[in-house]
Amino acid sequence: QVQLVESGGGLVQAGGSLRLSCAASGSTSNINLMGWYRQAPDNQRDLVASITSGGNTNYADSVKGRFTISRVNAKNTVYLWMNSLKPEDTAVYYCFARRTGDRMYSWGNGTLVTVSS
Repeated sequence: QVQLVESGGGLVQAGGSLRLSCAASGSTSNINLMGWYRQAPDNQRDLVASITSGGNTNYADSVKGRFTISRVNAKNTVYLWMNSLKPEDTAVYYCFARRTGDRMYSWGNGTLVTVSS
């Protein structure tokens, strides 16, 4: 199994920035895909951004140009740099990872990001 631990959430004013980090441990060999989902109250969990081990990235339209995902494969760590934050970015952000050949994601416990107006 893969264990994921997120950090970096908090309270920030609109227009501000935060960086989220997620470190994987356990059975980390062959982790291909890592990234972030988010879930606001009374909403479904939606993809924010993902990155493959080769560096290919994918972003939700709502965060393109504001968020950047990066990854250090040697450390099994993924980052989410969030700039120009908006109140609608307020959510619990969940890190995920998927190993090559696995159908299921591993999930972190989530970190809360609150953006005040």
